[in-house]
Amino acid sequence: MKTLENFSLINHNTFGINVQANYFIEYASVTELKELLGSDLLKENKFFHIGGGSNLLFINDYEGVILHSQIKGIEKTKETKSHVFLRAGAGEKWDSFVEHCVNNNWGGAENLSLIPGEVGATPIQNIGAYGAEVKDIIDSVECIEIATGEKKIFTNKACAFGYRDSIFKNSFRNKYIVCYVTYKLAKNPVLNVNYGSLATEIQQYDGQNIQNARKAVIAIRQRKLPEPRVLGNAGSFYMNPIISIEHFKELQASYPEIPSFHVSEKEIKVPAGWLIEQCGWKGKAIGKVAVHGSQALVLINKGGANGLDIIYLSDKIRESVKEKFGIDIVPEVNIIFG
Repeated sequence: MKTLENFSLINHNTFGINVQANYFIEYASVTELKELLGSDLLKENKFFHIGGGSNLLFINDYEGVILHSQIKGIEKTKETKSHVFLRAGAGEKWDSFVEHCVNNNWGGAENLSLIPGEVGATPIQNIGAYGAEVKDIIDSVECIEIATGEKKIFTNKACAFGYRDSIFKNSFRNKYIVCYVTYKLAKNPVLNVNYGSLATEIQQYDGQNIQNARKAVIAIRQRKLPEPRVLGNAGSFYMNPIISIEHFKELQASYPEIPSFHVSEKEIKVPAGWLIEQCGWKGKAIGKVAVHGSQALVLINKGGANGLDIIYLSDKIRESVKEKFGIDIVPEVNIIFG
């Protein structure tokens, strides 16, 4: 465990924002984390925990300590006739975990292929894509309480998962640090490939199985989403809004082609990317930031932008969508002020 001072975070956020932290510390075990939480450095400075930096937007330099987990490992902790239970360290790359599952023909994670970031962030954000959410395969989450250094295990139900949401983003925000997540994978996978473009893409492959589902998801994502090392971005910048059936029917009268996904008897989810595109923002730029030309849900750093540049563009987009459709689109990205 090493403490680095005046550390650049440009390689620790996928937007490629060139900000610094007063201190940067990586730890490799729960023991090291507990030691850190009891240290004078963390008692005397504010601190923030990051993962892969794929869902972050730093507005300015961070005047405190940035923590990052290097807790690694994937182990099978339990097996039944129908499922295997895998315990993964918070510092494991998420897509490496998905690849491990698919290679062993354990189903449930394949639709979440190529989502950037690390295991520790998955329950916090309840990551999702192509009709699947990680809550559907999470069994439990092992955390350390920041205030006490005590271990606590949260069951799936206790995590209070919602759309891109969990208890760790609400009442327990900044109160726990995720160390391990245990996932429940199916030994006899049931495919979930009827969502959007995945239903069409999977037809390009010989046979419907989780291996081809993963290939299809990766192909779609690589076509639609820019590589952060080339164009800085955080993937989907906004959550898809959920609106009432009544509101949707009003919009449908004016926009018969409006796409939608059924959520409940009273609610409909509308793709934020479609709303943004209808407002004419797709491919448009303001200074050093732009809306991606292939996926309007993605904001990109064309080079040298700062966090305020991105927020300015985002606010303009949100205003347009609100004015045209009466819908508030909310950033999915975690915005960090130093």
